[in-house]
Amino acid sequence: MIKQLFALDGVIAVCQFRDDGMLVEGYGAGGDDMLQRLAKFAHDYKRMVQGNADQLSMFTQMNGWTPPGGWLVRGPAVTVCSIANLVCVVDLREISLSTIMAQLKEAASW
Repeated sequence: MIKQLFALDGVIAVCQFRDDGMLVEGYGAGGDDMLQRLAKFAHDYKRMVQGNADQLSMFTQMNGWTPPGGWLVRGPAVTVCSIANLVCVVDLREISLSTIMAQLKEAASW
């Protein structure tokens, strides 16, 4: 399933994680230890985003904030993107943000 994501130009690492943050499957630079840490980070970050979206919904009284459709953190060289229980590290000089998010969304529905 996620091998197709890893095959995309610009994808440095990709992994799928369980609801408890444990790695299910992963591919990419850094080896198994890095992929396990990426899965744990993504799980924890997903929970923080959900909590923030819940608060935003409550304070603004506007619909559409929850559940969040995904999240990303952009750095100077790489970006971490996640939808559902999938996360990937990408180089946006080689792939567009809209492309990778669309691919993640599609893969999350498999």
